[in-house]
Amino acid sequence: MPDRYEASKDELTDFYRQMLTIRRFEEKAGQLYGMGLIGGFCHLYIGQEAVVTGIQSAMSKADSVIGGYRVHGHMLACGIPAKAVMSELTGRAAGISKGKGGSMHMFSTEHKFYGGHGIVGAPVPLGAGLAFAHKYQEDGGVAVCYFGDGAANQGQVYEAFNMAELWKLPVLFIIENNQYAMGTSVNRASAEDQLYRRGESFRIEGLQVNGMDVCDVRGAADVALKWVREGNGPVLMELMTYRYRGHSMSDPAKYRSREEVQDVRTKRDPIEAAKQQLLEMGVSEDDLKAIEKDIRAEVNEAADFAEQTPEPELDELYTDVLVGNY
Repeated sequence: MPDRYEASKDELTDFYRQMLTIRRFEEKAGQLYGMGLIGGFCHLYIGQEAVVTGIQSAMSKADSVIGGYRVHGHMLACGIPAKAVMSELTGRAAGISKGKGGSMHMFSTEHKFYGGHGIVGAPVPLGAGLAFAHKYQEDGGVAVCYFGDGAANQGQVYEAFNMAELWKLPVLFIIENNQYAMGTSVNRASAEDQLYRRGESFRIEGLQVNGMDVCDVRGAADVALKWVREGNGPVLMELMTYRYRGHSMSDPAKYRSREEVQDVRTKRDPIEAAKQQLLEMGVSEDDLKAIEKDIRAEVNEAADFAEQTPEPELDELYTDVLVGNY
């Protein structure tokens, strides 16, 4: 297990701000969904904020990101404005994908974010392709590929692992193990439930990391990214995390007890842990309340904008669509 990252007060404050922004954004998205302002599927990231915050803080500007369908937090961590993400959720023209992608299918090549994919396991071969592009172009970038514990059982994952190791592709495969693939616990669905070992038959190095502590995540990310950047091929990281809400907004989550969820919230919440550490480092309660106030104002402003900004024109249906005979 890599050493825990020793964050300075300023760094930990930044981590805290990022995680809290994601948490408050997702809570607001849940509210808008309940009001009927967000349609379709909506998968919230509440509880998992330390994963993307810790990983993204270790990345360089040359790196790219790809994920599954629980990616609102990933987009915010990539620097995409909250207004652009929230407006995409409400299907508005100001959304990052012009209102046509919705919750699961957002992209921003400007921010090197390549989706948002609704097909389970799809980010893995696509992430290997991004890594191939980095290697071919010799741009020094690493493809950071997020997927879930349920996706870890998909066949395409292992085909991609094989190619990635054979070609020594610069890719960091990240399993966000939130313990439940939809409604099935990982130890019921996976014969080998230590998912960081899934790359062993392809000679891919694996790490299992506490995904509920942002500094643990950052420490492991530094080690993994260094290995990949040195040309050693991919690394598989299993981030042990937990989602507080159901699989999606339509999931009542009856497959686990309220006591289980509350136990994690009480004892292992990543934001509360960072808050306590900041208090021990001398940050005042007033300073933390000011951060909270700023974030709530930013998220509320994004929600108001996403509710009021216009929907796309009908002609937008025909843009960005490939048509032809092949």
